[in-house]
Amino acid sequence: MIGRLRGTLIEKMAPEILIECHGIGYEVTMPMTSIYALGEVNQEATLYTHFVVREDAQLLYGFANKVERKLFRLLIKVNGVGPKLGLAILSGMSADQFVSCVIQDDLSTIVKIPGVGKKTAERLLIEMRDKLKDWQTDSSDALVHMMPTDVNQANTFVSDNKGDAINALVSLGYSQQQADKAVKSVFEANKTSEDLIRNALKAML
Repeated sequence: MIGRLRGTLIEKMAPEILIECHGIGYEVTMPMTSIYALGEVNQEATLYTHFVVREDAQLLYGFANKVERKLFRLLIKVNGVGPKLGLAILSGMSADQFVSCVIQDDLSTIVKIPGVGKKTAERLLIEMRDKLKDWQTDSSDALVHMMPTDVNQANTFVSDNKGDAINALVSLGYSQQQADKAVKSVFEANKTSEDLIRNALKAML
């Protein structure tokens, strides 16, 4: 099991990064807020990771801290929620917002997340309620914003910041139309792709 990586950030193309550790480059898919915390390319970075082995792939998910990883691991234990949907959930809201939604039975907010229908949202509220009951006493770390991930699109990628932001949102589970509309609504020429992604996600919730 790969639990942590420390090395040099080689590439950052949200929601994926490439980090080199002792000459080996690891491809890691991450929540957007973890990517925000990484710093710039060629700087040292430390990630906490969750390794998933499937019949057709070996996938590595990365998080800025143990709190993010812990919530992800709790999510994927819910019936019907795998790593793809777990990261999609975390891409749509911060960890503290998700915990608040569970505590307040806020179904309407959770169903806005791509890939989460009403039945899945109801199951999440029921099953996560007990899992998060002792959340605050179980960790002294502050809850941070999370944003995830999975690659499932067949769209033509473009290289500018606007295009990169749209591509990242599609990777996170939003439709091409939703991504185009959200990014256009917050677009400013001087903003980085990460800024555009952050603002577009806020606009959709």
